[in-house]
Amino acid sequence: MKLNAKQLRQSRVGEAAQKQSQLKRNPIVLVLDNVYDTYNIGSFFRLADALAVEKIYLCGKVVTPPNIKIHRASIGTWKWVPWEQSNSTLEVVQKLKKSGYQTVAVELSDKSIDYKKTKYNYPIAIIAGSESNGVGEEVLKLVDQTVEIPMYGFNISLNVLVATSVIAYDAVSKIKNLSK
Repeated sequence: MKLNAKQLRQSRVGEAAQKQSQLKRNPIVLVLDNVYDTYNIGSFFRLADALAVEKIYLCGKVVTPPNIKIHRASIGTWKWVPWEQSNSTLEVVQKLKKSGYQTVAVELSDKSIDYKKTKYNYPIAIIAGSESNGVGEEVLKLVDQTVEIPMYGFNISLNVLVATSVIAYDAVSKIKNLSK
C-alpha cells in the first residue's frame, strides 16, 4: 500500500498502527541524539518511512509527535513509523548493543572512516547527533563504528538529516545486495 502526501497527512494514528505490521521492515533503527530542530525530526520520519526502518528513537529533551511542525515536515509519516522517546541516548545505545545491534555513529572524528568503506552487520543502529554538537562523547566511546561523508568544499559537514540519509541508504543498499 502506497499513500500520497495528502493521504498520509489525513491518516489517523489507529489506522497507521493497524497497518504497520504489514510492512516488511529493514533491520535498521535510527537513534537521534538530541536533534532539536522539529523540521529535522519530521524529515527523519520521512526518511525512516522511505527506508522502512524498524524504529526511530528520539533521545534527549526533544519535541516528539504529535507536533504540528513534525507533522508538516513528515507529511504525517510519524504515524506510520514506530518510534520511542528516551531521555538518554547512552541507555538506548547500550540496550541496542545488548540486543545484537551494530552501532554506527554519523560523526566527524579522528576515528571516523569513509562511509563507503563501512562493513555493516545487521541489525544496525545508526546514531545521528544534534545539529550543533553532533553525537555526544559518551555515546561515541560506546559505538562500534563512526562513519563520515567526505567533504570536498569549504564546509566541514552536511546537515544531520542529509548525512544520515546518505549513510542509511548505503546501509539499505548493502542489505539488498546481500539478499541477491
